[in-house]
Amino acid sequence: MTETTETDATPEKEWPEKEWPEKEWPEKEWTVRIIDHSGASEEDDNVVETIAGFLDLPHANAFARAYVRDSIERCREGGATGRAVLEAWYAFGEDATVADSGVEGWTSADELDHFSEEPATPMERDWRALDPRRLVQDDEDDAPEE
Repeated sequence: MTETTETDATPEKEWPEKEWPEKEWPEKEWTVRIIDHSGASEEDDNVVETIAGFLDLPHANAFARAYVRDSIERCREGGATGRAVLEAWYAFGEDATVADSGVEGWTSADELDHFSEEPATPMERDWRALDPRRLVQDDEDDAPEE
């Protein structure tokens, strides 16, 4: 039986830090439009709400994704197939789009099949944690009283 000494051990490889380039998003206020599929909107475009104040495009994209994920889960009934979930969502659910985001903006069409087949975790559907209106309210709550 041979003993391993310190000099026999393979030194741990040191990996260089990977520097990811920061994406520069245009300086603007990003907004997300909530679209009602049920037709309850009085507007022709079915937009029932416009939410402003997102910090950047990734913030708006994450909110829109979580909002749609939650809407799909609210349309899911126990034992429903993915197709049945989608049919319910198209009839009663809400979509979300990031205004003026072009190809960089998240769209529900890219993930609807996955969302309908795989139930979401509570974290995946927590759009409230990403809501910029909540961030403003929390900042106001933390402000010192005069």
